[in-house]
Amino acid sequence: MVINKYYGKIEFDNNHNQWLITEARPHVCIKIKSIFGHIPKSSVVPFKLRNKPEMCETILWFMMRYPLEISVKDFDIMCDGKQAHLDTINRLEEVFMPSYKPRMIALNDGFAPRDYQLRSADLHYLNKRFLLGDDLGLGKTLSAILTFFNVNVLPAVVVVQTHLTIQWEYEIKKFTNLRIHVIKKTKPYSLPVADVYIIKYSCLFGWVDLFGNGLFKSCVFDEVQELRRSESQKYEAGKALSNSVEYCIGMSATPIYNYGDEIYNVLDLIKPNCLGDRYDFLREWATLRGMNHIILNPSALGTYLRDNYLFLRRTRQEVGRELPLVNKIIQNVGYDESEAKKNEQLAETLAIRLFQGSFVERGSAARELDIMMRQNTGVSKAREVAEYVKILLENNEPIVLAGWHREVYSIWQESLKEHSPVFYTGTESPKQKNDAVQSFLNGETNLFIISLRSGIGLDGLQKRCNTIVIGELDWSPKVHDQLIGRIDRDGRDTNEQVTAIYCVCEYGSDPVIMDILGLKASQSHNIVDPLSAPTNHLSDDSRIQTMAKKFLEKRGISINQSPEQ
Repeated sequence: MVINKYYGKIEFDNNHNQWLITEARPHVCIKIKSIFGHIPKSSVVPFKLRNKPEMCETILWFMMRYPLEISVKDFDIMCDGKQAHLDTINRLEEVFMPSYKPRMIALNDGFAPRDYQLRSADLHYLNKRFLLGDDLGLGKTLSAILTFFNVNVLPAVVVVQTHLTIQWEYEIKKFTNLRIHVIKKTKPYSLPVADVYIIKYSCLFGWVDLFGNGLFKSCVFDEVQELRRSESQKYEAGKALSNSVEYCIGMSATPIYNYGDEIYNVLDLIKPNCLGDRYDFLREWATLRGMNHIILNPSALGTYLRDNYLFLRRTRQEVGRELPLVNKIIQNVGYDESEAKKNEQLAETLAIRLFQGSFVERGSAARELDIMMRQNTGVSKAREVAEYVKILLENNEPIVLAGWHREVYSIWQESLKEHSPVFYTGTESPKQKNDAVQSFLNGETNLFIISLRSGIGLDGLQKRCNTIVIGELDWSPKVHDQLIGRIDRDGRDTNEQVTAIYCVCEYGSDPVIMDILGLKASQSHNIVDPLSAPTNHLSDDSRIQTMAKKFLEKRGISINQSPEQ
């Protein structure tokens, strides 16, 4: 077929292994920058496109609508690339067929990886970049370690939260004979030869200038929800690291902590431009509600991510490793009215300002009110929570108690001192945290007090404990899920049911958080598990405004919002 009308010209740059669109009509330039999101909106021809199999397939698809002039030789190169991409897709589909036999990997001391873990390693070899979101406790760490048996990925770098460096080093040594080096400094130094380097998220930005030198061939972002905010330096450094390696895997059973648009930031870091331009993604998938982008159809997005091999998630039911359902209990506790009233006048002022102040005043009031109400709520019920925990401890029941504020920890420490609590919060060093874990596991104490967000990725508590008490609430339901997942995981006694007890009171932020969690849960739940039963969609009429309204209503104050709202 002879094409008489071309919309531009494209050629292959063999020296730089890229495609160059050297000519294009103005309206086609707009389409090109829309489809190929990595091209800046302000750029002009020539447009540069990396020569990758999937890129060849996309260019040929684009040329069906907007034919570009191309030589016969270059057209053959592009067709070969497209075929290579289709061959890879076919192999990826085979990985999940029941008849597929994954590549066997021998581990130390007779440890045998599970079939689904071997399949994810094969997927990594073929796909190179994806998000692994297996259910809590299914062994994502070992799944990542299995990828190190591909010589093309070494040396590899594993990025972890501060408290998980020791655990990762231990796990790699347990299963392999690979050489390991833990990067402990925030500023670069001469690295020893190793197969796997482990670095903390907090150190990442200090090493950003060295990521482009080709030292690392692959990277693993453990608990990749750490990089869900694209405006942070941590994210910027993670992006630079991802761009410098050929293989990249992100791991998290809870990649979305708040609203569904966070999945864009996470996946764009793991596989740049896999969801296109952020603006186009939000336009297609989301709507703005208040200050937050809400995914309109989370189930459809979750299915899309799976169909395009961007997200791999296996549930316990799917791999035949189901555990008894968690017994979740809402325990109403009292609160100290004297504590609650200490800052009520200031809270009232902030709540009124939230509705009637200027734009800047409303923003400042919202932040202050959120901090104050959550802390006041935690402090006012802290002694009641401690009394409830005492009842459990008196029955010789090992307890994990979760909170958020230092003032609350102090009350718990004083009220429960006879039970010798150990702490795993945001202020202890990695060694102190490890000592606390060992003390709890060895039976030296029955009370393990943990920060709501400090124990992500922690393993081992399930060997001794079946009960977790959530003494303070978090706005994100996935924070609660992560906490429960510390003990609801492989390695626990399946004859004992895990019990998660939410201690709530009728004062302050608790009632509002309980309501707001419904919306966030639906965003994350339906993207992560699109085929499961839908969760309730509750309105998120600005969580702080909702809290302020309820607070003022209890004080008999009727408020009119400012005209701007």
